[in-house]
Amino acid sequence: MAVSGYAQAEARADLEGLAMKLLQAGERRGRGQAVGADIDGLHAITRACPDTLTGERDKALVLTGFRYASRSQDPAGLLAGDVALHPHGLLVDILTGKTKHSVRTARVPYDEDPEICPVRAWTAYRTRLIAEHGEQWADPATPAFVGIDRWGRVTGGMVPDSVTRAIKRISARAGVPIAWTGHSLRIGLASVARRSGRDSIAIADQGGWARHSRSMLGYMQREDGWDDNAATGLT
Repeated sequence: MAVSGYAQAEARADLEGLAMKLLQAGERRGRGQAVGADIDGLHAITRACPDTLTGERDKALVLTGFRYASRSQDPAGLLAGDVALHPHGLLVDILTGKTKHSVRTARVPYDEDPEICPVRAWTAYRTRLIAEHGEQWADPATPAFVGIDRWGRVTGGMVPDSVTRAIKRISARAGVPIAWTGHSLRIGLASVARRSGRDSIAIADQGGWARHSRSMLGYMQREDGWDDNAATGLT
């Protein structure tokens, strides 16, 4: 049944009126944007990871994911062969989701701080996985990131939902003030890179956004709005 333009306008007005009432009552719609990962949080997470295969995987998952602005489905879709060592760091081939053959290659460099270096974390995790669970995990066709149960048994590859749960658990264990979500690494790379003065095109290329993407700009969170204020220092 067709809906008249008058009825549509009336419905929009009702919704806007309801939204205003919610605001006046101190309520807001939706959960808001997820909190972005930051460098302090990466340090806290690294220090809180136990000396186990799960701890090594957790460090690699977060530290590499932060550097290429991952979403939950990105590490879940990686195979071991999609991550290659390079003299400058890692080359990570990430499925874009546009077609089953569409990938983007992110370059993940060594970090000057070894504690939060994604390349060292990845190498340590994969070395330990193979040492503890067999050479079959050296096969390029095996999952890059594996699920591990409470007894230390490998349960197979991770899926997007398990990546999301892992990131939330990892950040909570580290005492991060607001638990991270599956999108926190993606928001964090955009925000931290922007504050560090990185070019927006370089940020877009690293995170797989279209250049000058509006969604990428929406991820670029600012701190308190004072230090990074467009109205500051104009005269």
